[in-house]
Amino acid sequence: MNAALPRGIIAPITSAGQPLGCRPEVVFQRKHARILLDQLRSVDKTRLGKKMGRIEGSVWHPVLLEMLA
Repeated sequence: MNAALPRGIIAPITSAGQPLGCRPEVVFQRKHARILLDQLRSVDKTRLGKKMGRIEGSVWHPVLLEMLA
């Protein structure tokens, strides 16, 4: 879907925030962070800046599937 539409579905990432089961903890750019899967949103791709990196699907995908079950 992200490849075909002018909008992309994103999950914010933060170094703060409350730990929850729906917020997998990762190390991103040498900093401890959480992916806020409970705050998914759709944004116009023109609002996105350059790609900052990649988080492996094995980190966030199982948590997202459990949330949507």
